[in-house]
Amino acid sequence: MTATAPRVTPQTATAIAVHQLRKQYGPLAALKGIDFTVQPGEIFGLIGPDGAGKTTTFQILAGVMEATAGEVTVLGKAPRHARLDLGYVTQKFSLYPDLSIEENMRYAAGLRRVSATAFGERARTLLQRVSLDQFRDRLAGQLSGGMKQKLALCCALVAQPQILLLDEPTTGVDPVSRREFWDLLAAVAADGVTVVAATPYLDEAERCHRIALIYAGEIQQIGTLGELRDSLGLRRMEVRATPLAQAEAALRRFHAEGSLPGGEGTGADLPAPQAERGGMRDPAIVDVQTFGDRLDVMVTEAAAGERAIRAALADPALTLTDVRLDEPTLENVFVNRLRQRGLDPAYVDFPAYRSGKEKGGTAIHTRQLQKTFGDFQAVKGVDITVRYGEIYGLLGANGAGKTTTIKMLCGLLPASGGDIQLAGATDNLNRSEVRSRIGYMSQKFTLYDDLTIRQNLEFYCGVYGVPPQLRREKIDWVLETCGLVGRENLITGSLPGGWKQRVSFGASVMHEPDILFLDEPTSGVDPLARRQFWRLIRDFARRGTAILVTTHYLEEAENCNAMAFMVAGAIVAQGSPSDIKTSQPGQLIELRSRQIQAASDLLKARLEPWRVSIFGDRLHLVLDHPDEELATVRHWLDSAQIDQPSTRPIPFSLEDAFIGIVQRAEAS
Repeated sequence: MTATAPRVTPQTATAIAVHQLRKQYGPLAALKGIDFTVQPGEIFGLIGPDGAGKTTTFQILAGVMEATAGEVTVLGKAPRHARLDLGYVTQKFSLYPDLSIEENMRYAAGLRRVSATAFGERARTLLQRVSLDQFRDRLAGQLSGGMKQKLALCCALVAQPQILLLDEPTTGVDPVSRREFWDLLAAVAADGVTVVAATPYLDEAERCHRIALIYAGEIQQIGTLGELRDSLGLRRMEVRATPLAQAEAALRRFHAEGSLPGGEGTGADLPAPQAERGGMRDPAIVDVQTFGDRLDVMVTEAAAGERAIRAALADPALTLTDVRLDEPTLENVFVNRLRQRGLDPAYVDFPAYRSGKEKGGTAIHTRQLQKTFGDFQAVKGVDITVRYGEIYGLLGANGAGKTTTIKMLCGLLPASGGDIQLAGATDNLNRSEVRSRIGYMSQKFTLYDDLTIRQNLEFYCGVYGVPPQLRREKIDWVLETCGLVGRENLITGSLPGGWKQRVSFGASVMHEPDILFLDEPTSGVDPLARRQFWRLIRDFARRGTAILVTTHYLEEAENCNAMAFMVAGAIVAQGSPSDIKTSQPGQLIELRSRQIQAASDLLKARLEPWRVSIFGDRLHLVLDHPDEELATVRHWLDSAQIDQPSTRPIPFSLEDAFIGIVQRAEAS
């Protein structure tokens, strides 16, 4: 997905220039002398965890905050003098919930001195592009997360700004809406608008022309995706073997005295290719990461690395089914860079006092589960089975019925029809003996914002019946895992979103539940913390806990052993991540062209729009009959005088599969 930045000539003015930018909040240095430039028409990604300095940078660029030191120019001016040429979508507040879609846009246009005539034309065009035109009179507070973000973008674009600042605009937005959002950004940039975006989703960061990795107020690295991958100096191997946990352990043992001295998450993984030995690069394994049905193994050289993997898994008790070379991800680059600087958070084993459930038994089972609100059927005959020791993903767009399903399973919402079995119980699921065996991390509410961190944790110890003699150890584990030792008396509402998520997770597992419900647990969490999150989740599963998780981040959904896709309240696909990807009809084609936006516009007009999506300087194109259809696609492009593209078939990602399944289901 490498993207090519717009060509810069001596005559091209720099849209944004930042030199030695510093911001101090009392003793806290939020920005420590950062430098970067952004060219006109470029999509520039500022990527980093909560507390890295992204929002502070955006506020300074937008002219709403003064820098402590350094130089910043926006369109050749001080930021405060460039405000009318900027569009700014903030992380938390962009819309008035009690105003309609049209009223929000009209208000934003008035602030930017847009004439009534210009507003009418622009509003109609923008709302049509994001499929909101038919909802003009709907209140913003009644919109889904994806619709809200698209409206916020329209409000920012109605004044036709030269620069667009987007501070995590797609956090909590489902994959379908997120892809539509980024396709619109590509079109906006092609029209000459400069886009600076922050995102915690590293797969969508790969759509940027250039990417800056920021951590603790310092920029760690800047470059195109290709440059960042090349700087890594490592190759990624996808390994499928059974039993997976034993295969992971075997790989670690094989290189215990070499490239994996500290194991996953310790910061001891070797960061770069080893010295050559006897004229050959060392094939040492640098990192092993477990996903739901595979291992990702980072090696210093592909062929020798594969030999090492096969040697490590030669045990007759193991079955190696596939070893496949693939490109490193941006997450691999980000994690490796932070590990080089010793910034990998410590992994602390959970203080378990129970032996856990025996794996394989049925923990959750539903048959024809239904929920109706008045005339609206939110859940339609859902059948799922989750076993002890399994991580099961429930995935779907906003409004698909995921949270409603979880609330029924937890006993928080009565079902309108169907059967539920939870931890062996089939009725009165909200009684205390059943509730004491489950943990629930809500999408929006787990912690009390007006209590301190410690007060929240003490409260949940009491609610879940953690024995008094164990509470101190459990709370200390949460604080250490979250990196909050010494900060336990902070008011919870003051925590960044990613830290709050980690505390919420800790609160939901202190009582060692047999069944754990996690509703979008890693929203806004940085890559290193997300890896730690999922290692904790896997450890609970290996002790026998049954885990049902929802997430919008499909790259991390690969951590699930099995999953189901929900569309409009119904299950439309189930299986392992690999099963779902390989079962997709047709073929995913990667298409490269120097006129990528023109190619996208033409193909979206001729094909179902969901089949075409821009990824930097490439298109992803889904064709049901590629042998026949690819020639037609080339003919269309040639007739429109769009340069002949290079094409190649590529495997479906889970996101590509998800969007195809959802769109086909909605069209049927």
